[in-house]
Amino acid sequence: MSGIVDAHHHIWHRRDLPWLEGPMLPRIFGPYEPIRRDYQIAEYLSDIAGCDVVKSVYVQANWAKERFEDEVAYVQRAGDETGYPHAIVGYADFLTDDVRPQLDRLTKYRNMRGLRMQLHWHENPFYRFAARADIVRDPTLQRNIARLADYNWSFDLQVFTGQMADAAALAASCPRVVFILQHAGMLEDLSEAGWARWRAGMRGLAAQPNMMCKLSALGTFIHRNDSAHIAAIVRECMDLFGPERCLFGSNFPVEKLWTGYGDVVAAYNKALEPFGVAARRAALHDTATRIYRLV
Repeated sequence: MSGIVDAHHHIWHRRDLPWLEGPMLPRIFGPYEPIRRDYQIAEYLSDIAGCDVVKSVYVQANWAKERFEDEVAYVQRAGDETGYPHAIVGYADFLTDDVRPQLDRLTKYRNMRGLRMQLHWHENPFYRFAARADIVRDPTLQRNIARLADYNWSFDLQVFTGQMADAAALAASCPRVVFILQHAGMLEDLSEAGWARWRAGMRGLAAQPNMMCKLSALGTFIHRNDSAHIAAIVRECMDLFGPERCLFGSNFPVEKLWTGYGDVVAAYNKALEPFGVAARRAALHDTATRIYRLV
């Protein structure tokens, strides 16, 4: 192994995230009192100590929309001061008529590598983020995401099973943009039928050569670090996408609600072991290094 690349974590300030203040609001990952506080880079570095994490990628954490540049600037300062993170996935509003003025404001931050606007919609309002189920088909969104190719930036895609067909069409319409599917497609229905629908949707996404699969946040809907559950999802993703299109992400501090960083790494190492040393190295290091340009 040449070290682990954590391709998905967050740092935040309480004042910048309204859900960390006021009354407890329902969240997709359940009660969050233990992390309802500042999570800054020093704590993240303490969490990863001894886990052989050599590079990391910060993914946007839902600051107020108008403060999208402040978020990137804050994370860039952390990177400049501590050496972590090494890349930033920021936020922009892709439903605005032309996203380029927002993107232009972010070009001065040297660690910028991509953008995320969370598009996931679910019948369960506690799981819902986007305003409507068909948002992935929005022509303005599609046009703006296609513009990322001119910046050499990727798009971190977050959708549920029912949106996967539209998401595959979106990726096909933007062949010059690299898409990174968040959280292995957010499998939340663990019934036999739910697995079948997720598998079919993932097959359609994997058919798009510009779609990568992030192996992250697999405890979100079960609220635990379950090595058997992780192994089952990892096996499906590795078979569908191949190790050269799979990458690991910790989703810390959210996963910290139920486990430690070392335990997360151990679970993914165990899940990837049957694929061999080269494939494990790809999923834990090489793919993220290539996709987020960490060299």
